[in-house]
Amino acid sequence: MSLSVIISYYKNLPNLQLLLEGLENQSDDNFDVMISEDDHNSETMTFIAQQEDNYSFAISHIYQEEDLGFRKNMMLNRAITRSKNDFLVFLDGDCIPDKHLVRAYRKVAKQGFIFAGRRVMLGEQFSAQLLNTKSTSKLTFGNLLLSDSSKTKEALRCPIPLALKTNKGLLGCNWGVAKQDLLDVNGFDADYVRAGVGEDNDIEWRLLANGLQTKSMKNKAIVYHIYHPRSYSEDGVQANFRLWDHKKQLNNIKCLNGLQDLRV
Repeated sequence: MSLSVIISYYKNLPNLQLLLEGLENQSDDNFDVMISEDDHNSETMTFIAQQEDNYSFAISHIYQEEDLGFRKNMMLNRAITRSKNDFLVFLDGDCIPDKHLVRAYRKVAKQGFIFAGRRVMLGEQFSAQLLNTKSTSKLTFGNLLLSDSSKTKEALRCPIPLALKTNKGLLGCNWGVAKQDLLDVNGFDADYVRAGVGEDNDIEWRLLANGLQTKSMKNKAIVYHIYHPRSYSEDGVQANFRLWDHKKQLNNIKCLNGLQDLRV
C-alpha cells in the first residue's frame, strides 16, 4: 500500500525539526509527509518553504486559516481528505520516529485493522540534549538507558513484543490504519474541541465497532516522545469523556461531524 505519514503539529518548530530528521533517516523512503498544523503560523510556513527541498520526501502543509483553538480532529480530517495514499500513519509533533517505523507499518499495512504502536518517554534532561544539539544522533538505546527517560523497553525492536499484554489501546501519537477504514466511519469527530479522548479513544471505539481488529505494533513501530509539561487540563479531559459517553449511547459509529461535513 502507498503510505502517508500525517503529523499533528502545533507551535513547536524545534520538535518538528527532530521529527523530520527521524523521517529523513528512515530505512524505507517510499512515503510522503503531511503536516497537519492546528494553527496558522508564519514561522512554520517559512521553515517548510526554505527547507522542504532538503528532505527526500514530499511535504504537504495543511493549516487553519486562523487559530480557532483546539481543532486537531478537524485538521486531521483535512489531511485525510487530501492524502492520495492508501495507508495512513499518525504521529504527534512531539514524537521522533525510529528509523524503521515506516518499514514496520508498510510490512503489515492492509484494511480491516488498527495498527497500534507505543512510545518511549524521553526524560526532561535527555530531551533538552537533543533539542540543544538539534540532532537525533544521540538517540541510541545505550544513551536511553543512561538517561532520565522512562518506558525504555519500548525502544527494543523485537519480532515478538516484550509483554504478554500488548493491546493497551490506541495512542494517537503512533498508529496506522487504511484510509478507506477511516472514510467508512467519517473520519475523526470534530465535536471534540479539547485535547484528549477525541483523537484516540473515540476513533478507536468507532473503528472497532465497525468491525476492525487491533494489531499491536509494540516493539516494532517505535517513537520517542520529547518531554514537555502537560499542556491541557484534567477538567477538559473529563469533559471529553462525558461527551464520549454520550456519543457511545447514541451509537453513531459514523460520526456526525467528520470528513463528509468538512469545508476543505
